[in-house]
Amino acid sequence: MVVSRRGASGRAPRVSFESQKSASARIVVGDCVAEMTKLPAHSVDLVFADPPYNLQLQGDLKRPDDSKVDAVDDDWDKFSSFAAYDDFTRAWLAACRRVMKPSATLWVIGSYHNIFRVGAVLQDMGFWILNDIVWRKSNPMPNFRGRRFTNAHETLIWAARDAGKRDYTFNYEVLKAGNDDIQMRSDWFIPLCTSEERLKGSDGKKLHPTQKPEALLARVILAASRPDDLVLDPFCGTGTTGAVAHRLRRRFIGIERETGYAEAARARIDAVAPMPEPSLEPFMTAREAPRVPFTALVERGMISPGIKLVDAKRRHRALVRADGALSLGDAVGSIHRIGALAQGLEACNGWTFWHVETPKGLTLIDDFRAQVRAEMTQAAE
Repeated sequence: MVVSRRGASGRAPRVSFESQKSASARIVVGDCVAEMTKLPAHSVDLVFADPPYNLQLQGDLKRPDDSKVDAVDDDWDKFSSFAAYDDFTRAWLAACRRVMKPSATLWVIGSYHNIFRVGAVLQDMGFWILNDIVWRKSNPMPNFRGRRFTNAHETLIWAARDAGKRDYTFNYEVLKAGNDDIQMRSDWFIPLCTSEERLKGSDGKKLHPTQKPEALLARVILAASRPDDLVLDPFCGTGTTGAVAHRLRRRFIGIERETGYAEAARARIDAVAPMPEPSLEPFMTAREAPRVPFTALVERGMISPGIKLVDAKRRHRALVRADGALSLGDAVGSIHRIGALAQGLEACNGWTFWHVETPKGLTLIDDFRAQVRAEMTQAAE
């Protein structure tokens, strides 16, 4: 197999993982495939990869005033052929797959130049694509030649290591809670990395041509990992993934072949202070909460047999039976079945439909279930 431009430059020092001082965030200079072989198998919880896009630029890119655009024309983005790029993709994905835990997931970002090839290789290798995410840029670079649409988005692929996996981390409720209780969509409207966040070199120019915004990485990491998880970035660049991971109290390993980028990444991460632990504490989701049947509320005397439950507008009333079922007219069933029947629906979440009349007003029966769950959690501790 012939792979183009994958190795570290001759100037890059060979740094082993054991020589790093920080246990929470480490940057290694070297070839990502070679360095990943030094990691234990099944040790990584989340991979974020921003590989070369293989842009195939043909000459300089000019603005209408004939000034040159600072485009991506570095050697690390150049490959001899599509076949060479595919070989490179298979090599780094195979290395990632080996170090990923069975429950780990992988994110890879790209443009139309490479993301379709990467996606095909992912599927050929047995990864299972969970979503493709469209990162819509609020401030994209215009198409100066006026021969194509403005490239205003990039695509992220989110994939599980194996087909059929169900135990991967997806903090659905966290994302929904932070999105005004609306399910997070697969199109993300986030601006390009600009202003103070953009790292500059001594010449005042941007240090890395494709530095990603921290807001993008924060959403990825918050969505698919938990505090103290190990995040791996095999194409670390100037350390955006590491800086965000460290701030969010995730452990991090970044691999970067260019010494200058690696040094900038280390300095950047060292300057980041982790967020206070209480701001990152996970909360119990509906899927993780212990099951509490409605009967338990009746048995504990929290809801008495013989009373009637009502909906929020008091249009429907159902009798609570001693066995924990509800009756509505001649029908008898669960809180869910009777709630659906009352509304003429196929299904209903009875916990969020039925209420109890109290001197202070209506109380949702789900509030009583929350009390029972809190007691069960305290007993378990």
